[in-house]
Amino acid sequence: MDIYEPFQQVSMWGDSFKVEGGLNSIASPMLLVNTSMENKSEFIPHEPRDSSGADQETTNKDDSKVLRRLAQNREAARKSRLRKKAYVQQLETSRLKLMQLEIEIGRARKQLQGMYTGNALDTSFMGSSETINPGVVAFEIEYGNWVEEQHRWNEELRNAFQTNASEVQLHLVVQSVLNHYSDLFRMKADAAKADVLYLISGVWKTSLERLFLWIGGSRPSQLLNLILPQLEPLTDQQIASINKLRLSSQQAEDALSQGLDKLQQSLVQDMAVDPLTAANHGFQMAIALEKFEGLEGFVSQADHLRQQTLIHMSRILSTHQAARGLLALGEYFHRLRTLCSLWTSRPCDSIMSPKITP
Repeated sequence: MDIYEPFQQVSMWGDSFKVEGGLNSIASPMLLVNTSMENKSEFIPHEPRDSSGADQETTNKDDSKVLRRLAQNREAARKSRLRKKAYVQQLETSRLKLMQLEIEIGRARKQLQGMYTGNALDTSFMGSSETINPGVVAFEIEYGNWVEEQHRWNEELRNAFQTNASEVQLHLVVQSVLNHYSDLFRMKADAAKADVLYLISGVWKTSLERLFLWIGGSRPSQLLNLILPQLEPLTDQQIASINKLRLSSQQAEDALSQGLDKLQQSLVQDMAVDPLTAANHGFQMAIALEKFEGLEGFVSQADHLRQQTLIHMSRILSTHQAARGLLALGEYFHRLRTLCSLWTSRPCDSIMSPKITP
């Protein structure tokens, strides 16, 4: 099977996306690729080579130690996730109550301000737009835990290089990191079902990460360009395969972007109705809400593309190269978050207007 078949199918989305035909024609491109994130948690990167030589016994002992350590880490992570799930519901309930209280305080403050200005504000309409979605809260908690675990896997990869880990050891770590990204795609799929507008807007990421946002995440082609310098030297065959993968990713990105643009244009047309035809207002709103379901398909397809790019990249590269690429990718996201934190916590003097001296 051609590993680029998913990208070849995605390239047809831009042409097949038709907004004139109504909701069914909008949703139809989403069915071209199987977007189910289930049964994709086990990724098999480049097969490790069997070690040989006089130090075979020593290598086997080292591998056994690493296997035990990784098994212990996985078990510890599993128990940690169980503990977190046990108090997520309680934490979620408390957070919902707190956020609801903050909303009520905000409403009261606006009413007081309106009374002082002689124009009391009617805030009864705010309830529907300021309700808290439990699915969104759960995702934010899960994503925070995912970021912490990603940092630990970065340290695991870095330690493997510093200790000159064997091919088998690197293979196990690479597979675990790929599985970790699979967990993120699963979490995002659940969050999209809860509130696709929240997920696609990227408010769950830092402000600096949102600067590079594309349909709820990063462009796969940009990530390829990011990690390629860390993989040299590459063989001619690897270079050719990577270039083909990058081109396929760009074509799929363009097709998804064109389809999303057409969906947005369709929504704009639905909203730009004659104000004198108020009788059709409810009908138009119902159509627009149904079209929002198409956004969930776009997020799912974009994550599917990101996931497939990681899988194909790991198959093209050697285990050592795949580990270096995943470390570069993890460090990139970590530095973005760190830079954003430094930017938001910079001294106030740095954002004040400079004094003009004669």
